[in-house]
Amino acid sequence: MPNHSQNNRRDFIKKLSGGAMLAASPVHELLAGNAPKSTSHELPWLNQKIAANDQIQIACIGTGIMGMGDTRTALMVPGVKLMAVADVYDGHLVRAKELFGKDIQTTRDYSEILGRKDIDAIILATPDHLHSQIGIEALKAGKAVYCEKPMVHKIEQGYDMIKAQSDSKKTFQVGSQRVSSIVYAKVKELYKAGAIGELNFVEVYYDRHSAQGAWQYSIPPDASPQTVDWNRFLSNKAPKMPYDPLRFFRWRNYQDYGTGVAGDLFVHLFSGMHYILDSKGPTRIMTSGGLRYWKDGRDVPDVMVGIYDYPKTASHPAFNLTLRVNFADGSGGGSGFRFVGTDGQITLQGNTVTVKKKKMAKAPGYTIDTFPKELQDKFLAEYQAKYPSIPEMSDPEMEEYKAPNGYDDRLDHFALFFDAMRGNRTIIEDATFGLRAAGPALLSNKSYFESTVVHWNPDEMKIVKAV
Repeated sequence: MPNHSQNNRRDFIKKLSGGAMLAASPVHELLAGNAPKSTSHELPWLNQKIAANDQIQIACIGTGIMGMGDTRTALMVPGVKLMAVADVYDGHLVRAKELFGKDIQTTRDYSEILGRKDIDAIILATPDHLHSQIGIEALKAGKAVYCEKPMVHKIEQGYDMIKAQSDSKKTFQVGSQRVSSIVYAKVKELYKAGAIGELNFVEVYYDRHSAQGAWQYSIPPDASPQTVDWNRFLSNKAPKMPYDPLRFFRWRNYQDYGTGVAGDLFVHLFSGMHYILDSKGPTRIMTSGGLRYWKDGRDVPDVMVGIYDYPKTASHPAFNLTLRVNFADGSGGGSGFRFVGTDGQITLQGNTVTVKKKKMAKAPGYTIDTFPKELQDKFLAEYQAKYPSIPEMSDPEMEEYKAPNGYDDRLDHFALFFDAMRGNRTIIEDATFGLRAAGPALLSNKSYFESTVVHWNPDEMKIVKAV
């Protein structure tokens, strides 16, 4: 590898601000390298002083794994205070007071939170089937909404969410944090600078190899119809049935409440890729897969592979996409992107971006062994006249960029949300963006369960008939 690449690796990280550890305060560092120079990603809130009257008061509705994690992250942003949480399992409410203080309000009934005038925003982290109902009610109640992905459980619910956001004029952001990541911003910059020539193929995977990764969440010993408000969990969005702790605590395993691997993970991949490419989505969707290992009563696959056709737009050429999720990946799991173009590829794994360049040779080469000797000589004379041997400057073989250890794009995503509430920045992942990511994810399920190819209009966000 050339020496300049070794120097590049030594010079990965340049600090935008110094001092404190990233885990303790929002210190961000810039991805550095020999490719086009990165623009600064220093956030306005980094050293911002928040006046007491500009404090944002939040509540969390749905304090399971995602809700608790989101709330912890949100409270790392300066000028944010937690006022209340709602959940239909009593143990989550007890734990919330243990984590966030005895003075917060806890309730099973989220409408109590929406009725409070002193709450500015909610984190919506319920199971998927409740997103549209609570999100729309919150917007109508004048609250800003940070909605976990996927934005909706059904495609048609997305139109109502978009309208509710538009009508309320309140800040709304979907919680797929890659859209705010400095790592994905670096990939976007490299792609826009032409680092790999003309894009023609994208390959993405998100594999796991653990029970927890396959949604085998722990069930608390006190789980019962007394500690779980089962009817409120079902609401009017899921079929009525007797209380079942498996369906409650492992809701992602069931279509009635979740959206499978496509809604949980494909949607992240669509969000990140659409941000990088400024894409609105695919026009043709086809998936396959099966339940290969986790045969625990779930009604969704644990392996899914998707193939997607993206049309030519002003932002990108026509290209093909493959997505894969495997919940029994014996290699250990992991996730990554590979953007392939005519002159190279960009790979993204974790917080590391690698660019490998290889331009197509200008001289096509030749296959003349089967020609008669006289014709070989004639061909070579013409070939050498057309393609003289001229030394060319070679591109760097590889360039690599890394985010600092401990970098967490969830913090950037929440910072953007709160900054947008104060009128300082603009949301990228609004309800329209959210549906354009959720749409192809949900249609991946449709393709799988109906064994069909689905045609999608990404501009109008509607299913269309095949031409």
